[in-house]
Amino acid sequence: MPAVMHAVRIHAPGGPEVLTYEEVPRPEPGPGEVLIRVHAAGMNPVDWYARRGFAGLPEDLRPTLPLPYTPGTDVSGVVAALGPGVTEWQVGDEVFGLLRFPSMEARAYAEYTTAPVGDLARKPASVDHVHAAGVPMAGLTAYQFLFDYIGLEPGSRVLVNGAAGGVGHFAVQLAKGVGCHVIGVASGRHEAFLKELGVAEFIDYTQVAAAEVVRDVDYLLDTVGRQQAYRLLPAIRDGGVYSPCFLVNFGDEELAKRGIVKRGGQVRSDGAHMAELARQMEEGRLRVGIDSVFPLREAAEAHERAEQEHIQGKIVLQVVA
Repeated sequence: MPAVMHAVRIHAPGGPEVLTYEEVPRPEPGPGEVLIRVHAAGMNPVDWYARRGFAGLPEDLRPTLPLPYTPGTDVSGVVAALGPGVTEWQVGDEVFGLLRFPSMEARAYAEYTTAPVGDLARKPASVDHVHAAGVPMAGLTAYQFLFDYIGLEPGSRVLVNGAAGGVGHFAVQLAKGVGCHVIGVASGRHEAFLKELGVAEFIDYTQVAAAEVVRDVDYLLDTVGRQQAYRLLPAIRDGGVYSPCFLVNFGDEELAKRGIVKRGGQVRSDGAHMAELARQMEEGRLRVGIDSVFPLREAAEAHERAEQEHIQGKIVLQVVA
């Protein structure tokens, strides 16, 4: 096994051009960890927030990242070595997972990375590494929001804003899987994709405001946010649930007046939840939409694609062809 590897690192915050592909020492797994030969790494918004130095957050909320910093949390790959005391996995096992989150210490944009054994699940045999790498953070966010934080009741009416994106397209499928009536909001080019995933109603936000045509939803999962998010509140029934996947500081007075509850939380690494997502994938109940795939050395180009927005599914870095 080589003592060095290639990784993508940030030496100073900035645009996509600050992502550099370079040779670095290969890490060693510690107690309770495994070394993973990364075959693919999924990209998430937190990766470009980190690249920019979390400039969009209030200063007192910005994580401090040690530089040079290797971004990335989502991996699919093969166990290459075991740390002391590890019995859960064997060398050669195919695994995937969201690593060390929310600590920001995963360093997944690399040929090798280490992972706590509890963050991993066995990769579904029916899914390749590229598709598996698209699951962890987005899939866990959708799963944990719907079933841990929101407490989704089967058969409910669910509105997913940003339904074609990473979190959104998983939320559509997971809610549909428990018998919910799912309404998806996205731009028109995503209509066929979302209908294949099972939305009962599709709203093209470029043509009509969702709150003008949708009423009495039990749950609103908002994966988009921004200043226009408050405009969706009329779609929620009195006593319903509003669940934003980001910090919001508006609408509390209206929510309280109408008895609407705001529910949400922080996505976290969880191997057991990953195993549940893997099971649904094996059963054909959950699929991964891939927007685009880039080689690891083209991470800067992948971030440029991310900044164009209107992503359908996930962007993935392929490490092993």
